Amino acid sequence: MVFIHGSKALSFHEALSAKDAGSLRKIIRQGAYGGQTSGLAPGKLQANLVVIPRRFADDFLQFCKRNPKPLPLVGVSRSGVPLVPQLGDLDLRTDLPRYDVYRYGALVGRPTNISALWRDDFSAFAIGSSHTFDHALATRGIRLRPMGGYKALPMYRTIIPVAPAGRFGGQCVVSMRAIRKADIDRVRAVTARFPQAHGAPVHVGDPGAIGISDLDRPCWGEPIELEADEIPAFWACGATAHDALRRAQLDICIMQSPGHMLLTDIDDRADIGPFKVY
Repeated sequence: MVFIHGSKALSFHEALSAKDAGSLRKIIRQGAYGGQTSGLAPGKLQANLVVIPRRFADDFLQFCKRNPKPLPLVGVSRSGVPLVPQLGDLDLRTDLPRYDVYRYGALVGRPTNISALWRDDFSAFAIGSSHTFDHALATRGIRLRPMGGYKALPMYRTIIPVAPAGRFGGQCVVSMRAIRKADIDRVRAVTARFPQAHGAPVHVGDPGAIGISDLDRPCWGEPIELEADEIPAFWACGATAHDALRRAQLDICIMQSPGHMLLTDIDDRADIGPFKVY
């Protein structure tokens, strides 16, 4: 699909990048866009979504609090209510481009709307995403490899342990970006200013040092081939929740598909929280 601007054809994703978060959510809600959200709503916080039965919510809240680097909590819903008012005028059932539905640890569906699955006992958690700081890097001249409208960053399980809570535990998952060696110090400095979006990278360089044996085989997302002047940089990732929830084997849990984030109205460096579960 393309938009025509004068005599120039723009990809749908490129055209969407000029729209504000509220307008983008309306487009997504109508089912008109199902791609990844990197590069969209610049200056606004993007978030992962976790929806689980209420009886597990207190443990998951503690899991996030004990692991703020991979799981920076930015919003919590009331039980049964698909809204997080502090994040914007949004509906958690319809306003993400694509969802992953798990039952007993197995992926069973990837719908673009979860209204038919929503239950009165659901609690929802919004967790900051590193896509939030992509615009800040780009405006400082730091080249980021474009992933395309339907691709997600490569993500890998590591040997870095996370602090468990109840049924939730495991290892930290990281996302990887290919960064020019000359830019890495600036990348560290810029991303450290975004603690609600995982902050600075947890590791730079040799992937084997954190237990990644093959960059060409990510657990989620698409691989990136490093160029001669690039080095891999790894950020703690909200997919840590995907891994923990898969291990917990709940009867049902719903998350965003990798790279398909919730676009909020919150400024990208806003100080938000604390949170409680209702």
